[in-house]
Amino acid sequence: MDFDVFKDIFFEIAALLGLAVFIGFVGRKARQPLIVSFIAVGIIVGPYGLDLLQSIEKIHLLAELGIAVLLFVVGLKLDVSLIRSMGQVALLTGLGQVIFTSVFGYIIAISLGFDHVIALYIAIALTFSSTIIIVKLLSDKKEIQSLHGQISIGFLIVQDIVVILAMIFISAFGYESDERLINEIVTIIAKGLGLLLLIALLMRYVIPYVTHQMAKSSEMLVLFSIAWAVALAAFSDYLGFSKEVGAFLGGVSLASTPYREVISGRLISIRDFLLLFFFLDLGSKLDISLLGEQLWPAMIFSVFVLAGNPLIVMIIMGLMGYRKRTGFLAGLNVAQISEFSLILVALGVSVGHIDNETLGLVTLVGLITISISTYLIMGSHQIYQKVGKVLSVFEKKNPFREVDKPEAKEILYDVIIFGLGMYGNNIAVSLENKGYKVFGVDIDPDAVKRWRKRGRNAQYGDADDPELPEILPTHAQCVISTLPEREINISLIKYLKAYGFEGNIAVTSYTGRTAKQLEKAGADLVLLPFADAADKIPEKLKTLKKPFGD
Repeated sequence: MDFDVFKDIFFEIAALLGLAVFIGFVGRKARQPLIVSFIAVGIIVGPYGLDLLQSIEKIHLLAELGIAVLLFVVGLKLDVSLIRSMGQVALLTGLGQVIFTSVFGYIIAISLGFDHVIALYIAIALTFSSTIIIVKLLSDKKEIQSLHGQISIGFLIVQDIVVILAMIFISAFGYESDERLINEIVTIIAKGLGLLLLIALLMRYVIPYVTHQMAKSSEMLVLFSIAWAVALAAFSDYLGFSKEVGAFLGGVSLASTPYREVISGRLISIRDFLLLFFFLDLGSKLDISLLGEQLWPAMIFSVFVLAGNPLIVMIIMGLMGYRKRTGFLAGLNVAQISEFSLILVALGVSVGHIDNETLGLVTLVGLITISISTYLIMGSHQIYQKVGKVLSVFEKKNPFREVDKPEAKEILYDVIIFGLGMYGNNIAVSLENKGYKVFGVDIDPDAVKRWRKRGRNAQYGDADDPELPEILPTHAQCVISTLPEREINISLIKYLKAYGFEGNIAVTSYTGRTAKQLEKAGADLVLLPFADAADKIPEKLKTLKKPFGD
């Protein structure tokens, strides 16, 4: 073995990782996703930067493994029941946004002078939003279980399916002439059906047993999952599809097993690490001298993505009966292009349909939209407070998907409870045992459904929504928030008082320091879950200055 070569490669990788850590840290301070930082590292060390990257083939291999694990995890999380539970909104919003962006993106590209093939690739690339970035940001904001969060994930799954189909066709027809197109269509359909049938049989008769045996050791379960993803990626490549398609189907094949959450949780860190090399590989291939030439069209496409994608989502969701706030928050989530867009365009380069200039253009659009949309998503609630009044055109007079029938608003309730978890439910039971009529509000649609199954009335809503008091039942004697977040409770107090609510306001705090801040903000009572038993809440409410229960 040539130890000198090994040493050079080892130190090269070490230097790359060190630089990625430094640039990533700087990016995080600027509240940017790591994707942007990693691409920047690739540009810096690539042949069009400082030309420090020598082990190109090895980096490329790690990049391909990263893509395979990424699509495997996406397939692993393909929850068909999520699309079913979101019903028409996930499908119509997902497909509507894809069609709208593709058509208008194509028109814009043609008007800018691109030929039809390049314009088609650009248009398709603009349609996909970043599942990784959106899920990460929603998780950071604790909005995964919110209505707009679930809708966003629903139509992201629809987008993922569309991009996989696009990859299938690109990989199938990459090198074929027009004369053999029909034969290739028949062949690819036959191969595709055969592959799906094989995986379906394995899912039915083999995979449950194998995963059960592998799950006896968490290390073996993770190793098997990676091996399965890479094996199907290789087999898919052998059949003429892309490696990405096989890896995705590998994830789907394990999605119905009881171990998918464990596998997904264990693979997230591996996925993120390997994806570093994909974006390094991608960035190293970018000719930064060409990015300047593409700046003007990139700005035009970026504005289109940042404005057009949220617009179509708000229109579709408004027509389907959702409130303007839900449409706005869901729409803002898709105001960027995806890592799949870059993968798709890179695939187009590899089969000779387009050139590296197009890849550079789409990547520049990705850098711009991902950077800007990160700030937009993180500040979405504050932005809505400023623009919400002008968005009424996107809301029906009766947004029936979220608001109960108008007559339900006039029903007299004694208490409105925000937060329908265990603590909120226990408080409701205690109040109902005392004869009080309770109404519930929660940001999680599933929690609202569970509440209603218990025979109680409930409404989907976000305590941080300034317009929420307008759609809640009137004349309640007390509002109780079981939510522990200080900022949300302060906002709720502010909005209730601005609406003219004259009853008691009780909020929840986990610490004495926060409790004092909430009292200063106007709370009549601060509940301390670790000290206040739920069944004692009715008695505490009777001690308030304002009358309750009379």
